[in-house]
Amino acid sequence: MSDTHPQLVPAMMDPGFYAHPAGTLELIQTHISYIFLADDFVYKVKKPVDFGFLDFTTLDLRRHFCLEELRLNRRLAPDTYVAVHPIWETPAGALVLGEPLPAVTASAPLSAGIAAETATGATGENAVAGRVVEYALKMRRLPEDRMLKHLLPTGTVRPETIDAIARKVARFHQEAETGGEVDRIGGVASIRHNNSENFAQTEKYRGVTIPERMFRFIRAYDGAFLTRHEDLLEARVRRGRVRDCHGDLHLEHICLSGGDDGITIFDCIEFNQRFRYSDVACEVAFLYMDLDFNGYDALARRFVDAYVEASRDEEVRVLLDFFACYRAYVRGKVISFRLDDAAIAPADREEARRVAGRYFALAYRYAARFERPTLVLVGGLMGTGKSTLAAAIADPLDAEVIRTDVVRKRLAGIREDEHHYDDFGSGLYSRDMTERTYVASLERAAEVLRGKRSVIVDASWSRKADRERAVATAEGMGADVCFVECVCPEDVVRARLDARVEQATDASDGRWEIFAVQRDAYEPVVPAERLRAVRLDCSRPPEDCAYEAVERLCMPGRGSGGG
Repeated sequence: MSDTHPQLVPAMMDPGFYAHPAGTLELIQTHISYIFLADDFVYKVKKPVDFGFLDFTTLDLRRHFCLEELRLNRRLAPDTYVAVHPIWETPAGALVLGEPLPAVTASAPLSAGIAAETATGATGENAVAGRVVEYALKMRRLPEDRMLKHLLPTGTVRPETIDAIARKVARFHQEAETGGEVDRIGGVASIRHNNSENFAQTEKYRGVTIPERMFRFIRAYDGAFLTRHEDLLEARVRRGRVRDCHGDLHLEHICLSGGDDGITIFDCIEFNQRFRYSDVACEVAFLYMDLDFNGYDALARRFVDAYVEASRDEEVRVLLDFFACYRAYVRGKVISFRLDDAAIAPADREEARRVAGRYFALAYRYAARFERPTLVLVGGLMGTGKSTLAAAIADPLDAEVIRTDVVRKRLAGIREDEHHYDDFGSGLYSRDMTERTYVASLERAAEVLRGKRSVIVDASWSRKADRERAVATAEGMGADVCFVECVCPEDVVRARLDARVEQATDASDGRWEIFAVQRDAYEPVVPAERLRAVRLDCSRPPEDCAYEAVERLCMPGRGSGGG
């Protein structure tokens, strides 16, 4: 393993090092590169490091990967990636920038290139004697203020721009290399390996950046999904859907400047084929996830829609959440690695823990989503925790919540927080009003399902006839349906109902005086209803109940019981 030449940074921070005006020079360091900003150009020099997933420890390896970075990025940013230059040390010990190396059109093999360059020296006016000590990738500098990451918060990125990015990515995938080594490295075996590696490398962060139960759920989801869809993934390899992709397609690598279409996508992964050879759906999921993580969920969906339209690859939708889960999990893992740096300041450590946690929570949301639009009935007697549970599972299930307490009062033309303590079955809670409430709630649920999204209806669902109507609604929309029945010890129910009377803002009018009447009128679920039912003890902390509900709804048989 070689070290970076001790004079490299001082030499490249001297404007006289460059053949063009350099003005004020700026150095940016990452864990793998020195990046020199020199007016209109950028020079990148790789550090002699080995992180397992990349190896730049020899000069020949750094030459190879500089040429690969040039070749691969010219696919999407031909005007941005200029050349690879050797850096020479003269007999007097000075470092000079040599003539550019010939560009390659195929993967540049590790070879005796360095020896040949050292023996012959550079040619032309800049001919020098000496030896090559390093290589620099030269790029045209892109305008920082045109980066998509910076433009999105300004609100100036139009939906049509996202469509154009999607079309560009689809064209790129269509033209990218496939077959042979690409298929072998990017197939199902690599997906399993990459995901297993993720879980192995995050074991020590359980309970630190990722809750224990969330870790177990995502790992179980991953295995279950691959088992269910292995045939589909294998078929996609045969159909040419595994390609030599970009590998790092996120907001910071898209600039709305340059190119024939005003879009430059740059900085692909050159150092590891396993991270670049993949199903195109995995690449689409990366930008989708990054848009979603940064709060642009509508644009994220728009990007996927536009890509599917351009590529005619509808199967992307089936695989989207799975690959988005993988992408979010990788980000959570990489940021968790920062906690291992003893030099990191306490404030930075806490920020890393927070951001990693956000990524893991997003991965959990993708894992928890139903593969088909689903109508979830959250029911049970008053005070058993229905509304609390419905609200808690809405985010991971990516479902809209319809609360019949609210629908009922809107139909009656009264405020949600206006209490009407009518007797059970009379007034606001008459049979006619209850019928209207359920009909209106299911009509709204049908609209949500029609939009291919899941929906939760929070109601007592105490009558078999209402549940059967819900099943018919779901089936009519081609959706699945399930029932979560909340149960709770009566002493806990009484305490909750007494406390609720004191809450002026809660829409529920439930109270202990009518609990027994509702309990006695409750019609239990029977098998003939064609309704998958989960019974849940909701006397426990809401977070525990939400985790269990999601487990038992999304992966039957994996839940921990509880009612």
